[in-house]
Amino acid sequence: MAVLADSDTRWKWGVLTARRLAPEAAIDGLLLRGRATPTPRQLAEVGVTVDTLCEVTTAEFLRAATAPGAYDMVVLACVGGAVQAMLHGLGRAVAGDAGEGAERGSARRPVVVTGYVGVVYEKLADGLLLRHGADVVLANSPYDADRFRAVYEGVGADGGSVVECALPFLEGVDGGGSDGADAGPEAADGPFTVVFAVQPSVPAGRADRAYLLRRAIGHALQHPERDVLIKLRSKPGEHTTHIEELPYQKLVRKVAGGRDGGSGGGLPPNCRLVYGNMGEILDRARHTGGLLVTVSSTAALESLHRSLPTAVLTDLGVREALGNHYFTGSGCLASWDQLDDGLLPEADEKWALRQGVRGGDGFAAARERVAELVTCSRGDGLPPLAPYYTVRTAPGYLPGILRRYGLEPDGSPAGGAAAEAADAAEGLGAAGRSVVRRFVREAARGAYRHGVQRVAPLIRKAGEL
Repeated sequence: MAVLADSDTRWKWGVLTARRLAPEAAIDGLLLRGRATPTPRQLAEVGVTVDTLCEVTTAEFLRAATAPGAYDMVVLACVGGAVQAMLHGLGRAVAGDAGEGAERGSARRPVVVTGYVGVVYEKLADGLLLRHGADVVLANSPYDADRFRAVYEGVGADGGSVVECALPFLEGVDGGGSDGADAGPEAADGPFTVVFAVQPSVPAGRADRAYLLRRAIGHALQHPERDVLIKLRSKPGEHTTHIEELPYQKLVRKVAGGRDGGSGGGLPPNCRLVYGNMGEILDRARHTGGLLVTVSSTAALESLHRSLPTAVLTDLGVREALGNHYFTGSGCLASWDQLDDGLLPEADEKWALRQGVRGGDGFAAARERVAELVTCSRGDGLPPLAPYYTVRTAPGYLPGILRRYGLEPDGSPAGGAAAEAADAAEGLGAAGRSVVRRFVREAARGAYRHGVQRVAPLIRKAGEL
């Protein structure tokens, strides 16, 4: 099978999902080249492994996925637009191989599986309809499964692809250990550990992010007997699922140095920035009787799965823009003031069951569905992929999405993608041209990251003067 991913978090979800669906299968890891393609450091931190790994373009993925005897199953662990593009690209490639007007069984294709990395709190209809057309759309909880089917059925689309499962990393709470000094089993008997899981884009504003950082530092000062770990997602210049324009690594220098409302003096000795595998850091907190604090990170679900006290902050309000509204009814909503006073939130068990963070193996139904589809694929074949969005249902929306991923409105490779596909078949000369194109793409991606991380904040700051 193959996993196509476009960011570090989706890579983690995709590989772990593939292993839960087909534990014995070999996995080819394919990283979709783009803004958020994970770096080697990010891949190492995620801690999942595959049998082979390479970076691909849209055209390269489509060739690999539709090659004779290639894959029984493909997991699309990508943003919604990329999923939609790959569905149309696969559909076009298979139809082209079989001839126009091909019907069921005329050309073999892989089973296509997709889903969400974690909490779905925004763009529900948009994201779901961009994923429609996959054979299996995984819903991470009973709550999500009901919502997903309601959206599909509400627009007249088939909701039979929705299959209830669980987040693939919600398993085993006895793990632990780390490859670094900041989190590991040796700390199991150490001080009470508070993990503040920050997010790249929530909240977005400098003032709000600086406020949360000051409160985390203030908690460490008020509780010198506790360890406060500010868990970072990426290093400056790296991208994750969302763009981080104001990295906490930069804010901490200002806040701890006395600017942005800080008191100066640097970070207290019991407060530090940490990287590393989230599961391992949460295990450390659990072993010390600790606490997770976040605004709305999926880390909250991992924490609740471990029965670790989990605080979803209300300091900036309970708002859809923050995503913490998802946790209403959970029993986890709390403010830094309450945490400073010693509150350890207790999750509502009914809510936790409904959200899929309690219970046993949530992948049994999904494994059964995938196995049936793979058998069908190997036999009579699967029906053509049929996304809800077509040039008839969304003529003003779909072509732009496909163009972004190098495809024509009919799903065929466009311009440079078609030339690249032709070059790949020409041999050595084409290889040289491919190297040049890849160099240009990498340079462009570097320039884009520089613009997001350096230039854009300066422009905004200038505009505020």
